[in-house]
Amino acid sequence: MKRVLITGAAGFLGSHLCDRFIKEGYHVIGMDNLLTGSLSNIEHLFPLEQFEFHHHDITKYVHVPGELDYILHFASPASPIDYLKMPIQTMKVGALGTHNMLGVAKAKNARILVASTSEVYGDPLIHPQVEEYWGNVNPIGPRGCYDEAKRFLEAITTAYRTYHKVETRIIRIFNTYGPRMRVNDGRVLPAFFSQAIRGEGLTVFGDGSQTRAFCYVDDLVEGIYRLLLSDYHLPVNIGNPDEITIKEFGEEVLKLVGNPKSKLIYKDLPKDDPKKRRPHIAKAQEILGWNPTVDREEGLKRTYEYFKTVVKVPETV
Repeated sequence: MKRVLITGAAGFLGSHLCDRFIKEGYHVIGMDNLLTGSLSNIEHLFPLEQFEFHHHDITKYVHVPGELDYILHFASPASPIDYLKMPIQTMKVGALGTHNMLGVAKAKNARILVASTSEVYGDPLIHPQVEEYWGNVNPIGPRGCYDEAKRFLEAITTAYRTYHKVETRIIRIFNTYGPRMRVNDGRVLPAFFSQAIRGEGLTVFGDGSQTRAFCYVDDLVEGIYRLLLSDYHLPVNIGNPDEITIKEFGEEVLKLVGNPKSKLIYKDLPKDDPKKRRPHIAKAQEILGWNPTVDREEGLKRTYEYFKTVVKVPETV
């Protein structure tokens, strides 16, 4: 049985990756310091012999007994509300944590896939974003702690491949959604669903003309799995190119939830908020044979079913 170590295992993406690799017959070692992750995301795996969990902060020395075939490095705060609140921890996990995991990969002769992000493109000057684009990032702006942590992650991963001959893979993740997202993590989809279910106003920043492209989590996990097992070491965008404005997205959520108390409300646009975001996925299509298969209508229905179970609605007097 092949063994895979997944950091950030108790988080939204990490927990879905644990599920997938268990399903594929791997022995999964989950690791998380639970700073933003939750054991509730993986508690269904605890009875399984092929799963083990290590409560550990990977910015400190990491030791994993036995052999390892693969490492998936997904440990990091990923939502604005988290990395704005914890900028130093965010940079430490991107720098020290990635360094430590690359060291484990070198010691174990394991292939490592690191999770980068579309945020490395910053507020992009080209559209859609291709992997060859170097980005437009403000290193001292409010988002700099996350953007530059991920840019460093890519740079040190490339250095370990070049200098130490470690087998590396780099994924650039675009907006992803689905069950197990935290209700109050600050990202647009959890915020919209939570507000709509509670009958509150849906907060749209700016005039809502900024765009995003949302990928359902099952599609993302499939792309990650294919990239890990591929022979391609340069960065690959994984995301759904079906672009939509935030205003239109809010209207879709309002229609799906159907709470008459909710409507769109507008607030000032945060500093350095990207105006356009859509992945160019030709590389994923050509190299991995990957395409998203869950359209937004279906993905939102599945995600709504989850949020209905976790969003608390205030009792009316």
